[in-house]
Amino acid sequence: MSKNILITGGAGFIGSHLVKYMVKSHPDYNIINLDKLTYAGNLENLKELENKTNYTFIKGDICNTELLSDLFARYGIDGVIHLAAESHVDRSIRDPFAFAHTNVLGTLSLLQTALVFWKNDFEGKLFYHVSTDEVYGSLDTGEEPFTERSRYEPHSPYSASKAASDHFVRAYHDTYGLPVVISNCSNNYGSYQFPEKLIPLFINNIKHNKPLPVYGKGENVRDWLFVEDHAAAIDLIFHKGTTGETYNIGGGNEWKNIDLIRKLIEIVDRELGREPGTSDRLITFVTDRAGHDLRYAIDSSRLRNKLGWSHSVDFDEGLTLTVRWYLTNPEWLERVTSGEYQNYYQEMYINRK
Repeated sequence: MSKNILITGGAGFIGSHLVKYMVKSHPDYNIINLDKLTYAGNLENLKELENKTNYTFIKGDICNTELLSDLFARYGIDGVIHLAAESHVDRSIRDPFAFAHTNVLGTLSLLQTALVFWKNDFEGKLFYHVSTDEVYGSLDTGEEPFTERSRYEPHSPYSASKAASDHFVRAYHDTYGLPVVISNCSNNYGSYQFPEKLIPLFINNIKHNKPLPVYGKGENVRDWLFVEDHAAAIDLIFHKGTTGETYNIGGGNEWKNIDLIRKLIEIVDRELGREPGTSDRLITFVTDRAGHDLRYAIDSSRLRNKLGWSHSVDFDEGLTLTVRWYLTNPEWLERVTSGEYQNYYQEMYINRK
């Protein structure tokens, strides 16, 4: 194999799309997927890779430095793409310590392991840290989108933990010369997303005629990025990005939450053969959550201009594909929402290995 790449969090939503992309696009790479398989990690997302000779799954915790040292030594890791993270804002409000532990100490453990094993021989090595636009804080209506030079102003325990991990990555580059890149992405959508997130949750609720809880007045704005376009951007940055740089990855696709929900209602009702607007009655406004940022928007011009990245899927097409995937994969959704997935596929897969 020409490269041995460690991808952390590769059984999660974005991670599983990236792992599949890398395994298929780079058959000469050995892809090692390290995932703790917490509630958001699901090996069923990677079923199609079971027999790929350039793919290995390892169940483990990024905070376990002994395990990390073993993986670096055993596989000769020369590239890390780090996605493993706690990522749900509401959960971070309830348990901020879990987010600090995984997102900050886990990142630090990976950085230190890479530094020790690469031993200042950084030729052909790269530590790629995948972050979020939430580290930049909130924008007002009409403000220019976030750029790579926007100041950090996190407002939730989740975004604070990601901001801290970003700072550690840059510190290891500035202090020790570790070759790093960082990308900050906007909200992702697509297949295999854990259904606590807005789009899969609301698709499922519309299908089953359950309430659609909307924070505040639904005026919060998010920039939506198709997950497969994100995976392609990560691959491009990994191979062509400049060491020490940050790249913003955005959809250029801002939607108010309430408008997105109405769009989802339109598509789901149409796909289910319902009369237009049938599910509008399900919209239920609820008390806004603490520290709820008004607006995120990402300026991806550096990525477009320097590396030539562009979207492959427009939002209408991507959202329709996403709705159809959840509607035609009810067994996956049922196993995830019931919790059955945590022993249904994981144990079967791990025991076979």
